[in-house]
Amino acid sequence: MLTRRHIRAKVMQSIYAFQQGNQETMKVEEKFLKKSTDEMYNLFLLNLELLVKLREYAEEYYNIVKKKFLATEEEKNPNKKFINNVLLNRISQSEKLSQMIEDRKLKNWQRDDEFPKMIWDKILDSEIYSDYIFTENSDFKEDKDFLIEIFKNIIAPNDDLYEYYEDQNLTWIDDFPIVNTTFLKFLQKQKKTDGILEIPRLYKNFEDEGFAKELFRKTLLADDQLSEIIKGKTPNWDQDRIAELDSILIKMALCEFLKFPSIPVRVTINEYLELAKEYSTPKSSTFINGVLDTVSKEYQSDGKINKIGRGLM
Repeated sequence: MLTRRHIRAKVMQSIYAFQQGNQETMKVEEKFLKKSTDEMYNLFLLNLELLVKLREYAEEYYNIVKKKFLATEEEKNPNKKFINNVLLNRISQSEKLSQMIEDRKLKNWQRDDEFPKMIWDKILDSEIYSDYIFTENSDFKEDKDFLIEIFKNIIAPNDDLYEYYEDQNLTWIDDFPIVNTTFLKFLQKQKKTDGILEIPRLYKNFEDEGFAKELFRKTLLADDQLSEIIKGKTPNWDQDRIAELDSILIKMALCEFLKFPSIPVRVTINEYLELAKEYSTPKSSTFINGVLDTVSKEYQSDGKINKIGRGLM
């Protein structure tokens, strides 16, 4: 689920938190890094379970309206295309998802069921829903596209849901854009022939999981060395004038240059420029690119950057 860029963003946030705090122990912040990435995964799972709850509310709604005393013909025989949605049913019938929700004690939608109900009401009143149920039958593509549209246009931008997540967990606000993008890609990748729902793991492999911890530790342990490198490449800049996030991003990139031989220099530079555009000031990417480009050329020429394997590419 997490890409290397997501991992770098989480490490950046943890280093920033460490530097803003009392810096008593690196292990405390290291545990927080692990916990915050795990909480990000919980947010992803809650998005999945939210779809399950929406189906339950839809089924309940259809049962209620057809029993109304003065029910219309349409209410007596509602179009159940929503609850028959193939992808929605695949998600709802996932035993693995149910087990993960139980194991992680994610009882949000049981405890605060007004939020799934609120989302269902908004779906029911939307043009997306009315267009979808205009016909009785659908294929897998239409079912999938419908779920993608309600997530993009109704669930993800919902302010009440956003505030609820903020109240539940402060780290979720920073994670929200990443999780939403990842969730959309997850839905888009679903295929008619997939059968049982395959829920992605938090980390693609053990190497990525180790990368998060290593990058965090190695950057902090080499802080003095990395600060000197920056100072030497920005002689006309007072160190206090360099934005804190810019300084952290440069140090993380320099750490990758020097201590991660399997990561190509160009990959490192591109990744941190993208993070700068997303998290720092408008001019940060230009400044960071200048520092990293200068250091990389000089250090490669002097043999201080030694890449092996994939790092040579």
